[in-house]
Amino acid sequence: MRVSTWLILSAGWIFGILEAPSAAPARYPADFFVAPAGNDALDGRSPVVRGRSGPFATVQRAQQAVRDLRRREPGRTRPVVVQIAGGTYALREPLVFTPEDSGTARAPTIYRAAPGATPVLTGGRRIIGWTEVTPGRWRVTLPEVAAGTWRFGQLYVNGERRWRPRLPKSGWFFVEAEVPPSETNREKGYDGFRFRAGDIRSDWYNLQDVEVLPVHIWTMSRFRIAHVDPNERLVRFTGHTPGTHFWTRIPAGHRYLVENVREALTEPGEWYLDTRTGELTYLPRPGEDPGRVEVIAPVLETLVRLEGNVESQQWVQYLQFHGLTFAHAGWVTPPQGQSFPQAEANLSAAITAQGARDCVFEKCRITQVGGYGIELGIGCKRCQIVRCELTDLGAGGIRIGEMTYREDPEAVASHNRVERCRIAHGGRIHSAGIGVWIGHAPYNQIVHNEIHDFYYTGVSVGWSWGYDKSHSHHNLIERNHIYQIGQGVLSDMGGIYTLGVSPGMVLRGNIIHDVEAFDYGGWGIYFDEGTTGALAEYNLVYRTKDSGFHQHYGKENRVVNNIFAFGKEAQIKRSRAEAHRSFTFERNIVLWKKDAPLLGGQWQDDQFLLDYNLYWPVDGQPVRFLEWTFEQWQARGQDRHSLIADPGFVNPEAADFRLRPGSPAGKIGFRPLDLKGVGAPEWRARKEHTFPRAFPPRP
Repeated sequence: MRVSTWLILSAGWIFGILEAPSAAPARYPADFFVAPAGNDALDGRSPVVRGRSGPFATVQRAQQAVRDLRRREPGRTRPVVVQIAGGTYALREPLVFTPEDSGTARAPTIYRAAPGATPVLTGGRRIIGWTEVTPGRWRVTLPEVAAGTWRFGQLYVNGERRWRPRLPKSGWFFVEAEVPPSETNREKGYDGFRFRAGDIRSDWYNLQDVEVLPVHIWTMSRFRIAHVDPNERLVRFTGHTPGTHFWTRIPAGHRYLVENVREALTEPGEWYLDTRTGELTYLPRPGEDPGRVEVIAPVLETLVRLEGNVESQQWVQYLQFHGLTFAHAGWVTPPQGQSFPQAEANLSAAITAQGARDCVFEKCRITQVGGYGIELGIGCKRCQIVRCELTDLGAGGIRIGEMTYREDPEAVASHNRVERCRIAHGGRIHSAGIGVWIGHAPYNQIVHNEIHDFYYTGVSVGWSWGYDKSHSHHNLIERNHIYQIGQGVLSDMGGIYTLGVSPGMVLRGNIIHDVEAFDYGGWGIYFDEGTTGALAEYNLVYRTKDSGFHQHYGKENRVVNNIFAFGKEAQIKRSRAEAHRSFTFERNIVLWKKDAPLLGGQWQDDQFLLDYNLYWPVDGQPVRFLEWTFEQWQARGQDRHSLIADPGFVNPEAADFRLRPGSPAGKIGFRPLDLKGVGAPEWRARKEHTFPRAFPPRP
């Protein structure tokens, strides 16, 4: 779409234009310096050692120096800057910033990378002392693991994630039969199933450390084994699913994996941690040398915490981070396992914030984490995540807001912005992680981001089912490039997914493609339960497993001036009829092939309005609106001004949806989409690591 003046003005009027992060933070001189070869006994005032002057060794020491400086200069009018040299900084505990660390609007506190440098704040520990016990098998003993003070579930070798041994070696296992919950969990949830002969064994080493990953519908649980009955072929877990609903069941035919089986340690790149003896075994890949390889295991789950006090309205504010890398935040399966209803929204994040105001993360990198990358939780307002890269994520990228509806407006996260970020390669441990998740949080802007390689949804907005009260309103999802979503692992997901009453929400100018569910679903734009008052305009959606647009149920939504192409099961879907208008669908171009119908779902009533649309089946077959011809459909009052004609795209099969001169699209009032610059092209131009699949494709 064309980002015209009226569009920019309307966005500013509706959402409020957020100011950019502090301009050119590098132009301000540094007050303190940090370097790997520094010393916390020095004064931190110089980047090199000169007598008693020189850089600190830790960010924590610089943090204390900033606090002291602000006490001495309460009226300071320029930023306080901490410059961090390139290198690795191992965190023994999370960096915690409180209201005492706040800056001001005129004098923010800035933690920045030195020019051209890449400082890495790691929550991991390098493992050395490997012994090659046999060709192709290394081992090291970790006393802290044997003592029970350290446990980890992720390992990184030369900057790449390595995997614990998993069964089956390719594809999936399948549940033989559903079993009711055990007596202990009868009212709580499912805690086991019957397996096929040979798939799970009772004599596996350290059986209590083996994990089972059953797939439900739109989630996947991760459980530890409590007991295996080989005669009944029954496995029971130490935890249970969140209830006995249909979507928490583990019925016959559902897929599952088994992980951390020592007997399955056979492939180069796999590793196994023996929690009894502390022995870590690794099968190296070709070319890896035990004396030169870098092996890192996480120690911390959270790396940075911004801790304001919402109750007393003491905020962490005007705190900025520029050019820093945060890496190696771990996650370990708890005794009860991990089984959550949706989006893994209960998981931790590498960087968490509560009560944070006007804080900025710019040009930062968050990578190799066990849960989410960043969480802006209770009371976070006007925070910005700009030009950041979040990759290799155990769950999802960014969470904004909470699952709790709060009456106190100061406790509601709002007016935050995520811009020009790459958020990619998620769901590496928890397949239902989401690129950007917004809960009960209004007036947030998710704009110009690259969001790709997830197994569930790209962007999810809202946390209220049906027409209950919700704070998820006036959120803007604009000009994002969202693709490679679902990948045939989970079902019931979308490129952009919305939930609950959401007046003022706008989905504008996004490109969404290649959304592939395992079973049902896999929509481009998915208005789920109760979505109300939303506008989707100027979006391009193509190659989706189901339809490009789907509304489960909702009220008075508008879908205007979009292109929907090549839905595999339908193009437009409406799942529930209600006694009010579901949506208005106008000035859209819809393109499809003969193996998929135009409409799917429920269209028997007339509580919807379709008009001024351009429809075209590329194979030239007659157009039908379910059982109605075009003329019969128009007689019902639908699409009275719509056309059936070739829109004249340049090359839609190759995803070139530019309109040729003379296109009939102008006759319906369609405004051509200007798709240049959608997403964050600067990220696409960069070469990145190859990220193999974390979960097998559809059988």
